Amino acid sequence: MASLDWSQCPAVESIPGKVSGAWVFKGTRTPVAIVFENLEDGMTIDEVMEQFPVSRGQVKAVLEFAARSLDAPVPGR
Repeated sequence: MASLDWSQCPAVESIPGKVSGAWVFKGTRTPVAIVFENLEDGMTIDEVMEQFPVSRGQVKAVLEFAARSLDAPVPGR
């Protein structure tokens, strides 16, 4: 699977030198990957929000971006 172009998601940012340049939720040091990892481990969105400084809107924006990316045409197919 191709990597997502997170630069197109308005809820995240990557700043060189901040969390090693990882994609994080804007205004935080919370990596986007944390949401996917914790949901995969069985946490709910509410539990993720309790554990990390992210809002429901931020989580929703990231999940919707990832879902829309799955619908994007794959080059060469």
